[in-house]
Order: sequence, then C-alpha cells, then structure tokens
Amino acid sequence: GVLLGLSLLVGWQITVQLCKSLELPAATVSDVYLTAVIAGVVGARALYVIANHADIGGVDEWFDLRSGGLVAYGGFLGGFAGAALHARIKRLPLLDLADGAAPAIACGLFLTRIGCYLYGCDFGTRLSESAPRWLASLGTFPHWPEDAGLRGSPAFLHHVDAYGLPRDSPVSFPVHPTQLYEAALGVLLVVVCLFLFQRRAFRGQVLLALCMIYGGVRFFMEYLRDDPERGSAFGFSTSQLISLVLVPIAAVAYSLLRKPRSAVLKS
Repeated sequence: GVLLGLSLLVGWQITVQLCKSLELPAATVSDVYLTAVIAGVVGARALYVIANHADIGGVDEWFDLRSGGLVAYGGFLGGFAGAALHARIKRLPLLDLADGAAPAIACGLFLTRIGCYLYGCDFGTRLSESAPRWLASLGTFPHWPEDAGLRGSPAFLHHVDAYGLPRDSPVSFPVHPTQLYEAALGVLLVVVCLFLFQRRAFRGQVLLALCMIYGGVRFFMEYLRDDPERGSAFGFSTSQLISLVLVPIAAVAYSLLRKPRSAVLKS
C-alpha cells in the first residue's frame, strides 16, 4: 500500500511535467490523472474479484483490500478508460496525454512490484537445487510471526498448503523473485518511454510501445509465476489472455498511426 501510494504521487509529478512540455494545462491534466487513479484502483480490484470469484464470499469481501488483491492489468485498463472519458469531456488530446503518462506507468510498475516483493505476493515458481545461492536468497520469503497478528507471507503460506512445507519453518522454499524481474522491467520501460517521448514520431507512440513490450514480456513472465490468485482460462492465466489481446491491438495501432495520413487514407 505504501509503495502504491508513492507510485501514484511520483507518477502524478512525471505526468504533469511531461504533459507541460506538450502544452497541456497542468490543472486539467491533474484532474484527469485523479480520475485515472480512482478508475485504476476500481479496475484492479474488479479484475481480482473476477479472477478469484470462487474464493471470494459475500459482497463485503469485494472491497476488502487489507490483504492485497489488486491486479496490474486491471489497474491499467481501468485507469485508461477513466482517463479517456475525462479527457474527452475536457477536450484534451488523449494520445498526447497517454504519451505523457507512459513513463509514469512504467515507474509505477517498478515501485509497486517492489511493494509486492516486500509483502511476498506475486511470487514465482520454485527454484531448482542447482540455482545460484544469491538467487535463492532473493527468492526466499519469511514466516511472519503469528503472535503479531500477521498471516504469511503469501509465498510461505502457499508452500505450506501446496508443497508440504512444515508450518514451523522460518522461510519458504526458494522461488523465482518474479517481483524483482518485473521491477527491473519497469526501470527498463522508464528509460525506453523517456527516450521515445523525446523522439516520438506520432501521437500515441510511447504508450503503444509500452503496451507491446510489457504485454510481450508479461506473457512469458507468467510461466514463472506460481501465486494461486492469478486466475486462468483455456490453459492461460488472466494476464496472459489480456496480453494476447492487448499486444496485437497495440501493434496494429502502432503500424497505422505511424503512417502518414495520406497513406492511411489510400490504404
């Protein structure tokens, strides 16, 4: 929660400053950003509830965020929908706004995945015994003291339930620290987005590049994930299914938007 809040504050500053360079009014951009944040949280929680509906009881549990339960893709899609609606009302150019926000989204990925790592959720599959010691150390999550009223960490609890880890064990089995893998991806995407923003050839280029890179990497990253709350259908996780839709749409849009308008009309 702390890292999520920090990511929203940092993202706000990044978005406003970059949009200023595109001559978009800072006050209006801030208003749209707030709408995107609210819609993003709603979307992130909604996708979590949908993916885990069988394990969620009454309606009151839909709004219980104390133990996590936010899906990154849901936040992105919900935030984009909220921003698109508000931008249309305020007559802001959506693609310019999206390009200005893309580095903030990448920065948010970095910060929130660090939060996931500290909490012990969104963890990876078990490492082999031949894995490097430093990697096993990074991928080992603690058994929180139960007398402090804490449950977990989630990785530890999953290993107790699924793999027979003794409940009095001090740590989980070593796993791939997929949270850190995605955090590193976030740093890379910040660099890529800022590079493209300074050299963009058409509106929407930065966000579409972000969607293609993240969607492609996330699809394969899911094969290293082992947390049981991801949801699945047709042999794919929820995030893989979204990637399968998002990446081709972004690729087609990228191809169309980068063409001169006359070429698009002729085609």
